[in-house]
Amino acid sequence: MADIKYYDVILKPVITEKSMADTAEKKYTFLVNPEANKSQIKEAVEKMFEGVKVEKVNTMNQDGKNKRRGMTVGKTAKTKKAIVKLTADSKDIEIYAGL
Repeated sequence: MADIKYYDVILKPVITEKSMADTAEKKYTFLVNPEANKSQIKEAVEKMFEGVKVEKVNTMNQDGKNKRRGMTVGKTAKTKKAIVKLTADSKDIEIYAGL
């Protein structure tokens, strides 16, 4: 496994109706590198966003979907999502503020 730097761990935030509702409970959802583990995700969030303390990280692996184009059958890339819960005294993450 290659050495993953903290700025390579978080790919993008997941903006859905459910993930936006979870921000009230200080839970934020991110698409992360499939090779990253929970401790790397925690470190990346705390380094990328100032004043943020992570309480716990839940991860889920999603397999790629089957896609067809005529007779050719393939799969999309597999992904990994992380739901990051912040501590009560932690600052909010700014990217979700204007949404």
